[in-house]
Amino acid sequence: MADLGDAKTALHHYLRVTRDDLIWKLDGLSEREARLPRTATGTNILGVVKHCLNVEAGYFGPTFGREFPTPEELVPEHAFDEDPQADWYATEDETKDGLIDLYRRVGAFADETIDTLPLDAPGRVPWWRPGSQDVTLQRIIIHVTGDLARHAGHADIMREQHDGAIGWRRDNSNIPDGYDWPAYVRKLTKLADRFG
Repeated sequence: MADLGDAKTALHHYLRVTRDDLIWKLDGLSEREARLPRTATGTNILGVVKHCLNVEAGYFGPTFGREFPTPEELVPEHAFDEDPQADWYATEDETKDGLIDLYRRVGAFADETIDTLPLDAPGRVPWWRPGSQDVTLQRIIIHVTGDLARHAGHADIMREQHDGAIGWRRDNSNIPDGYDWPAYVRKLTKLADRFG
């Protein structure tokens, strides 16, 4: 594990880990499986990844006066006028591997912003409401890590519903080996039924 002795290193570490954990949830999925809606609102694992890469590109780019080198690969602001969900699904022209590659490049771009600027570097989030647009790099790292962690949790559940794949991280599932999950579910169901 990295030496997390200073605040910037620690914040950056957790952002990177959360990003990697989110991308990992696509491992082994076909194009169809990655795109398939898993909720009543159409949420799908590949769409979550696409949304998150656009979030990072925005918060670690324009917020600090930087532009991603190939902005045409990102969802443009005007796309949301036609489709408010424009960044929540892969288009027919996009692929799982292509979006993973794009996210890795966006991640490197975000990492460069973090590596270059001090935590108290000022930024401005133009899409936030007036009066709260002025931020620091520290606030944005925390904000984006929280956002990514929430969406990684969505991906965890969608992946488990798809094929039962569970785990906290690629290198540490944090799940007990040999656990009797059906018995556990029966136990919890029985407990819940006592309140029904």
